[in-house]
Amino acid sequence: METSRTADSIDAALLKALVANPDATNLAISESTGLARNTVRARLARYSAEKALRSFERRIDPAFLGYPLRAFIVTTVKQRKLGTVASTLADVPEVLQVHGLSGVADLLVHVVARDADDLYRIAGRILAIDGVKRTSTGLVMGELVEYRVAQLIGVETNR
Repeated sequence: METSRTADSIDAALLKALVANPDATNLAISESTGLARNTVRARLARYSAEKALRSFERRIDPAFLGYPLRAFIVTTVKQRKLGTVASTLADVPEVLQVHGLSGVADLLVHVVARDADDLYRIAGRILAIDGVKRTSTGLVMGELVEYRVAQLIGVETNR
């Protein structure tokens, strides 16, 4: 079950402490935030139950695993085959993430590759999936803004 709850000030303090030191113990977080250890433990358990924290996988650099090239493959599919295409993409090990889009394309597929020839193979494999009409591959040349959410912690929204 995913959470529909939004973070309060206690959550903000805990999350800021975790961003600063992701490997901190409950005791260390308690000491750095001034919160009781039981509060820290209970909130961390709640985050797990609500799936509020993402997987450890996001911290692993694919280059460390031998996949230094990253690319985005913009994909157009036959709408009635969208579910099948998504399932097939999940079976491709080099596919890191797939986003459904509205607008000019249907899917944004984030992939990694060992080299240019490997990327060519992966792009061809995706294009060969039944239901994929066309693809356009863009090689990531550099990361100008890293994935981040810490700047949102504790920000008040005007709704």
